[in-house]
Amino acid sequence: MKRKNQLVDGEVYHIFSRSIAEFKIFNCDADFQRMIHLLQFFQVKEPPSSFSVFVRLEKVQKDGFEKCFNSITRDQEKIVQIISYCLMPTHVHLTVKQLTPSGISNFMSNILNSYTRYFNVKYHRKGPLWESKFQNVPVESDEQLLHLTRYHHLNPTSAFLVKKPEDWKFSSYKEYIDRVDYPICQFDDLLKIEPKKYKEFVQDRIAYQQELSIIKKHLIDEL
Repeated sequence: MKRKNQLVDGEVYHIFSRSIAEFKIFNCDADFQRMIHLLQFFQVKEPPSSFSVFVRLEKVQKDGFEKCFNSITRDQEKIVQIISYCLMPTHVHLTVKQLTPSGISNFMSNILNSYTRYFNVKYHRKGPLWESKFQNVPVESDEQLLHLTRYHHLNPTSAFLVKKPEDWKFSSYKEYIDRVDYPICQFDDLLKIEPKKYKEFVQDRIAYQQELSIIKKHLIDEL
C-alpha cells in the first residue's frame, strides 16, 4: 500500500520550499545563479563529481557551467524532469516530474542541503535555512499544469519585483517564450507551447494575480 503523500514515478508535482521565518536566502545574482546551477546538476542520476569540485574545474571556469555540464551529461539518465521553476528571494517554486523511485526526494535533498552549505559559509551563518521539508501538490491535469507554469512565471510581478515576467532572470519564463542555449526545463512532451500565445496567456493575468497578492497580504496582516 502506498503511503500518504508518497511521490509516484511518472507523476507531476508542484514542489515548493520556503526559508525559515521568510529569511532572505537569495541576496544577489550569484546566489540565484548558484541555485539554478544546482537544479541543473542534481537532476542527473550520476553527476560527474561533487558539485563543489565541478564548479572549481578550470574548464568550467573558462567555458562556463552550462556549456561544460551540458556537454558532459547530455545523454545521461535523469531522476527528475524539471518543467518550470521560479526562484524568489525567500522561496523556491518548481514543477517537477518524478522519473525514478525517490527521485524528487533525492533531488530536493541535494539542492536544499547544498545551497544551505554554500549560504552558511558565504554569510558566516550556522543552522538550517529552510522552513521544513519541501512541500508537494500533485498536478492532476494538463490544464492545471499550464496554469501552474503561469502562476510560477508571474510570481515576480505579483511581488512587485519587476513589471514584466521576462525581466526576472531567475525563472524558466524565457525558456517558454524564446530559445535559450542551455535550457533547464523540458516541457514539450507535456505541453504544447506556442511562445507568442503563451506570452499573451501570461500577460493577461498580471494585474489579476497582483490584486490577489495584495488581498492575501491584507488578510494576513489583519489576523
